[in-house]
Amino acid sequence: MSQRLKAIAFDLDGTLVDSVPDLAAATNCTLSQLGLKTCSEHEVRTWVGNGARVLLTRAMSHALAREVSEAELNAAMPVFFDFYEQHLERHSRLYPDVIETLTALRQRGLKLAVVTNKPHRFTLPLLRAFGLDELFELVLGGDSLAKMKPDPLPLEHVRAHWSLEKDELLMVGDSRNDILAAKAAGIASFGLTYGYNYGEDIGLCGPEAVCNSFTEILSRLDAGY
Repeated sequence: MSQRLKAIAFDLDGTLVDSVPDLAAATNCTLSQLGLKTCSEHEVRTWVGNGARVLLTRAMSHALAREVSEAELNAAMPVFFDFYEQHLERHSRLYPDVIETLTALRQRGLKLAVVTNKPHRFTLPLLRAFGLDELFELVLGGDSLAKMKPDPLPLEHVRAHWSLEKDELLMVGDSRNDILAAKAAGIASFGLTYGYNYGEDIGLCGPEAVCNSFTEILSRLDAGY
């Protein structure tokens, strides 16, 4: 492991938890209440990653075959939020070896953070539902700060919070938003191949390492990336 590394920031959806099944259910509940055509879980997998508002914008635009107005979106968001808040973990699941790997990283003395674009009101309950909350010392949602990934602000906040140099923090995620945020913040990143990256090869974004499984993070750290 890099002798300088002191902390790792993790994305949530598509990295720690496969949350699309419940996001798809909330999306379709909203579309149905609006009298719109519902969508498939596969389609939702290609729309997630930029926060709930963007997800619903994409879903409604797809159903309406036109751009969605701010008024339409503002009216739909409470419906989505209310349903999703009650069904955060009904069909979602942890990816393999997440708890074991996070525990091993903690045992190595590393600080762990969650940096997600999911609204904060859903992030902590989801972490608690899967027994992950006690493994993380810092949790940032997409609305915790003025900007979210791919903007570097959340990662810069993590660095400032723990007084870290750039080479002391690593970002791990499944999306180009994670890798681009890391690059903009001047820190290293690992890309996971199994999450939600709009159908693109995560390696094309240029992370320092590409991992096919969560547990591979450990071996890449041991190898110095």
